[in-house]
Amino acid sequence: MKVIESSKIKEKAYIEELENGLKVIIIPKKNTKKKYVIWGTHFGSIDNHFIMPKTGEEVYIPDGVAHFLEHKMFEQPNGTNSLDTLMALGIDANAYTTNDHTAYLFECTNHFEEGLNELMDYVQHPYFTEENVEKEKGIIGQEINMYDDDPAWRLYMNAMDCMYEQNPIKIDIAGTIESISKITPDVLYKCYNTFYHPSNMTMVICGDFQPETMIEEVKKRLLPKENQGVIKRIYPSKENKIHKAFKNEKMEVSTPIFMMGYKDHENIKEDRVKKHIAIEILLNMVIGKSSKTYQELYTDGLLLAQPDMDYEFSDQYAHILISGTSKNPQKVMEQMTQTVNKMLQNGIEEEHFERMRRKVYGDYVVEYNNVGNIARMFLADTMKKVQSFDYIEKFETVTKEYTEQILEEVFQEENKILSIIEPNEK
Repeated sequence: MKVIESSKIKEKAYIEELENGLKVIIIPKKNTKKKYVIWGTHFGSIDNHFIMPKTGEEVYIPDGVAHFLEHKMFEQPNGTNSLDTLMALGIDANAYTTNDHTAYLFECTNHFEEGLNELMDYVQHPYFTEENVEKEKGIIGQEINMYDDDPAWRLYMNAMDCMYEQNPIKIDIAGTIESISKITPDVLYKCYNTFYHPSNMTMVICGDFQPETMIEEVKKRLLPKENQGVIKRIYPSKENKIHKAFKNEKMEVSTPIFMMGYKDHENIKEDRVKKHIAIEILLNMVIGKSSKTYQELYTDGLLLAQPDMDYEFSDQYAHILISGTSKNPQKVMEQMTQTVNKMLQNGIEEEHFERMRRKVYGDYVVEYNNVGNIARMFLADTMKKVQSFDYIEKFETVTKEYTEQILEEVFQEENKILSIIEPNEK
């Protein structure tokens, strides 16, 4: 068992890769009552074209399969639903699908063993029939319609359309009514057998556990599986330019909502963690709550709250997103752009940089107060091939000079997009 440690926050993670390839990560949290387990597979909405490891067959699947599969995993041959079974035990259980992974999880204070039994049972026993797949199409169809009517989701999807022309991140995670109509039990079993192999999965457990004991509990519940080779995923070529600079749509909103973004031509050889830290510091400097730009926009009534800020990245995409509500999104973008241009011309102010640097570091440390945050973070970072503790351990290496370099690389005018949802005209 490999042990990694963050000396700065005195946290340890115990990592073991089992014979069948499953990676298990245990993060012990002494004297905490809550226990959290998340079991993820590296299979998300962007994985719609691949070569099966055992047969060499090239497979194209309909959009929305990863999400559809997540929905179907809870159903059991005896008519019960594992989500209901877990909830009846007083266990808070859930699942989700992202662009790059699918995860099944639960949190509890009691009945941990029964919860682990149920989780590891249903994730290892898929049950798909013509009848239950057809029934699910109706349920997911309603969910798709609901998202189509959700202004925040449309805002995000339109931003992705601005950023990318062919990249599968443009695909709605749930797919479309048309694409899910092509999903069959055979498609689901093919994807399950390929992507739900232990070698493509990671389990993270956080709570007051003895790591060695916990690993043995996981091993006891694992079904034997033959090894399989590496899954070859096929994606469109990388796109260096944005697809379009602007997209707007009218929907039922009282005030316009906006999403401004910068597409990042990510180089997977560079230090992703270090870059991510620098971008978070920069975003706080540009439009964080204590920034001059935010204070001005707030005083002028153009922003009523600090915008949400995010940097999303994987091997296939990388971009910055800044979103909020404003009666004049173009004016917000204009003032933010002026701030960025000033920083590009004059460099970063040392005192402001240090203040935002301390703030971002504090945000990272606070994440370790919650077992759920820790487990979800370790899973998501593992899928992105980064190590969670590095955000703490490498923090000191993010200098003002390095951050200025990232500012110059990423915050470029030609990489910028704006998505707006405006109120319907009355």
